[in-house]
Formats: sequence, C-alpha cells, structure tokens
Amino acid sequence: MDSELQSFFIVITAAALAPILVDMVTRVKLPVVVIEIALGIIIGPQVLAWADTSAVIEAFSLLGLAFLFFLAGFEIDFDQIKGKPIKLASSSWLLGLIVALAVSFVLQKIGIIDSYLHVGVALTTTAIGVLLPMLGDAGEKDTKFGNHVVAYGAAGEFAPIVMMAILLEGERSGLSSALIFNGFAILVVVGLLVARRWWPQNLMKLVAHTMHSSAQLAMRLTFFILIAFVVLTELLGLEFLLGAFAAGLIIAQFVKRVPESNERVVKDIHIKFEGIGYGLLIPIFFVMTGVKFNLQALLNSPISLMMLPVFLILFFVVRGLPVLIFYKDELKKNERFSLGFFGATELPLVIAITVLGVEHDLMKTDIATAMIGAAMLSVFIFPLIGFALRNKTKSSQKEANSL
Repeated sequence: MDSELQSFFIVITAAALAPILVDMVTRVKLPVVVIEIALGIIIGPQVLAWADTSAVIEAFSLLGLAFLFFLAGFEIDFDQIKGKPIKLASSSWLLGLIVALAVSFVLQKIGIIDSYLHVGVALTTTAIGVLLPMLGDAGEKDTKFGNHVVAYGAAGEFAPIVMMAILLEGERSGLSSALIFNGFAILVVVGLLVARRWWPQNLMKLVAHTMHSSAQLAMRLTFFILIAFVVLTELLGLEFLLGAFAAGLIIAQFVKRVPESNERVVKDIHIKFEGIGYGLLIPIFFVMTGVKFNLQALLNSPISLMMLPVFLILFFVVRGLPVLIFYKDELKKNERFSLGFFGATELPLVIAITVLGVEHDLMKTDIATAMIGAAMLSVFIFPLIGFALRNKTKSSQKEANSL
C-alpha cells in the first residue's frame, strides 16, 4: 500500500476509534479531542511511526482547522451574548492581555522565550470551538452560564485572531496591516448586513428542494463562502482562521433568519455541518496535532519540560483570574472558577501562533512544543474541572430549591 494512503487510513482509523474509547472510559468523562490527540501521538513518528504527514493529510487537517473556526463563528449567537456577557468577556480579555504581555516580557528578558508578543497573545486564547460541543452535550449552551462561557470564549478567540492579523505578521508595517485588516472588517460587516437583509425566495426554495438530493446546494454554497474567505485572507496576508471565522458568522446570520416555515431546513443544515465537521474534518486535525507533536523536543529539553507546567498555570492566570474580578456580582464563586477553567482551555490558536513564531524565527521549537503540550493538557484537565465545579453549583441549587 502507498505510504501516503496508509498514513491517511491510520489517521481515519484513529479518528473512528476515539469516541469508542471515550465511551469505554466510564469513571472520567474525557473530551473526545483528548483521545484523538493521544492516538495521534501514539501512531505518529514519535512512538509507533505508523502515520506521518503528507500533502493530502495536511490539506484535510488544515480544512479541519478552518472548519473548527467556521463552526465556532456559526454557533456563536451574538444576539444571545450581547450586553453584559460580551462586555464582561471583553473587559476580562483586556486585563488578561495586559497580564500576559507583562509576564511574557519578563520571560523574554530572562532569556527563556524570544518573542513576548507571540507568547503573550497565545496565552490570551480560548478554544471555544472545542468547548461548544462539550457545552451542547452537557445541555449548557443555552443557559445563563453557558452564555457567559460562549461570550468569554468568543472574546478569547476573535480578539487573538485580530492581534495575529495586525501584530504578528512581521512582513508588513503595523499601519499597513491595520489598513488591510480594516478593509477586511468592512467587507465582513457588509457581508453580515447582506446576510441579515437579503432573502432571495427562489434561492431559498432551491436550497430547501436540494437539501436531501445530490445537488446539496446549501453545503456547496457554504464551502464556497468558507474557501472564498480563507483564500481572501491568505491573499491579503491575514491569518486564514480569521476568514474561516468570518465565514461562519455570515452563514449563521443568513441561516438564523430563515422563516419559521423552513425551520426544518435550518435543523438539517446544523446536522450536516456537525456531521461534516465533527464526523470527518475536525477529528483529522486533532489526530494530526498529535502526529506532528514533537515529543522528543519536549523530552530532550529541560527548559521545555519546565515550561510546560508553567504555561499551563499561566493559561489559568491569564484567562481564569480576570473572571474572579469582573464576574464577582454576576456568578457564584464555583461558577466563576468554572468559567475561568473553561476560558483557560486553549489549543487551536496556540498551535497557529506558535507555528507562526517558529516560521519567523521568533520562537524556539522546544518552547513552542512546551506551549502546545500545555494547551493539550488544558483541553484534558480544565474542562473536567470546569464541569465538576458547575455540577457542584447545580447540585447546591437543587438542594436549596428542595428545602
């Protein structure tokens, strides 16, 4: 068998096994992405060497990463989180950014890292695309607490992408990057306005008519818009994840304004998006994250090993502690800590930012590996703690209501 095809088969096998293994672990509710990453490390060149990167697998992996951010943009309902949730989330993110840049500046001064800007921005991220399916499975997405998690995650995903687009692309001046980003932002706003107000009846009828036929117009238009925005951001020299996120926002505005008479069409679109994303593309990205993880660089570097737990702690300090300050009058103590742990769950943007830093010789490979390793651990540890604290709060509320 061709080695490239064999690697692809092994990766798909790992993706298929992951939810089965999660179901077998009954004592602890593990996020499926943790198993996907772990299986990727095992089948990758660092352990069994059954799978490796190739052009085909890399293309699927990048599409999976893009679709993860597309779904994050699609699932975020700004009508639901507007007002206090997004204001609190934005204020918390800004405080976290100040703390992150200050800590990173000190780390650079003592010679541990090379670019305080890359590390600082990476510390302020949140893996909302990873958290959303977990919140949905737990029935928390539409609760008051869930709204705060979504708002907090949206700030921790959108703001760092903007920072990447403007500040971390070292090939242009800051003014040039800002002008290009502002032009792209105007285009997105126009796209959102068109999506909210433009309702071609013939197109909607065709979308509904082809929903269960081989034409699948809704899916074709979705991928056209997604790839168009990804290509546009690449041509502009912006981070392609910004394009994927923007495409999700625009498609969401269009879909969420489908008339109630076509509510079944909206439900079908949601199901198809989740099937394509979580059934194929996104698992490939997470398995390949494990395959490409440089375990030897981590184990062979004492500084890298030392920094892994340091970065994990910093994730919570930067993203978790601001919650305790700004949400004091909004959430109970356990809920604040729970939100802090959810907000400190990081991964996709950490990978993107560290890869960018290594490519521009602004971040050492061992430090980048330590940061990615810490992000992997955050996906494993922090949601478990977050849900445990949240469940404790809900249990206390039930006991109080029963008295």
